[in-house]
Amino acid sequence: QVQLVESGGGLVQAGGSLRLSCAASGSRFSLNVMGWYRQAPGKQRELVARISSGGNTVYADSVKGRFTISRDNAKSTVYLQLNSLKPEDTSVYVCNAVVPGLGVFWGQGTQVTVSP
Repeated sequence: QVQLVESGGGLVQAGGSLRLSCAASGSRFSLNVMGWYRQAPGKQRELVARISSGGNTVYADSVKGRFTISRDNAKSTVYLQLNSLKPEDTSVYVCNAVVPGLGVFWGQGTQVTVSP
């Protein structure tokens, strides 16, 4: 069973920064496609960023130039650096793993709140 544990959320003022971490276990991490999604109250879950096993990245238009996804295969961890945060970035951020041969897995989420 693949487990994903997020950390790093919190309360920050607009313009501030946070770094989210997602530690994975139960799979060969280097082969996974890892992603961050977010879901605000009353809204659908949306992709924030995704990184392939080869390091290729995809970002939502709303976060391009502000957020950076990265991975450390030695630590089985994926990161999301959030810069220039805006109140509309307030959401629960959820880690996602697509594991070859096993399927799709989700973390529990970490709350990010950006005050005006």
